[in-house]
Amino acid sequence: MDRLLVLLSDLQSSFIHFIRIAIFIVMAWIGGLKAFQYEADGIVSFVTNSPFMSFFYKHSADTAVNEKGETVAQYQLHKNPEGKMVAENIKWHKSNGTYVFSYGLGTVIVIIGLLVLLGIWFPKTGLWGGLLTFGMSIITLSFLVTTPEVYVPNLGGDSDTPYFGFPFLSGAGRLVLKDVIMMAGGLLIASDCARKIMNTSDGSN
Repeated sequence: MDRLLVLLSDLQSSFIHFIRIAIFIVMAWIGGLKAFQYEADGIVSFVTNSPFMSFFYKHSADTAVNEKGETVAQYQLHKNPEGKMVAENIKWHKSNGTYVFSYGLGTVIVIIGLLVLLGIWFPKTGLWGGLLTFGMSIITLSFLVTTPEVYVPNLGGDSDTPYFGFPFLSGAGRLVLKDVIMMAGGLLIASDCARKIMNTSDGSN
């Protein structure tokens, strides 16, 4: 057991590098997917309902009447399930600016991931990557407050639905909640970079 404790302690800096690599993989993969139609369509509910991002879309404030006669946000009538192509919906998303925004967001995410990765060799660059990861995670976690789709809806059925609304996270909500880990990782690598920058400055004086 003592050997294991010593090994884990000695490898701490390597584990922090592993966090950097892990964040880069997530950022590069998810950011890269933003260039594809299904992923761009999938973030519309988050962006439309976000006070920080809704202005990027042209139809965020628009409403429409659904098949039940209810007035709902217009985007709800133009959802494309993953793996399904509906030309009318895609046309709406183009007019909404869905794809242009997604391309820009994906580029930003990939860049942040690169900054984090480069922190292995360049602490000042990594510091910005860690802080931006932390900031991005705050915005993502705000979706738990602003986006109805992050909680299980009450769709009815043969009997009353016992679990819906807060705190019963949907698939989308469970993905959002995981950004708590990204937030912690961003702060950890920013702190590690800050320590390295300070040590370098002390050694040069």
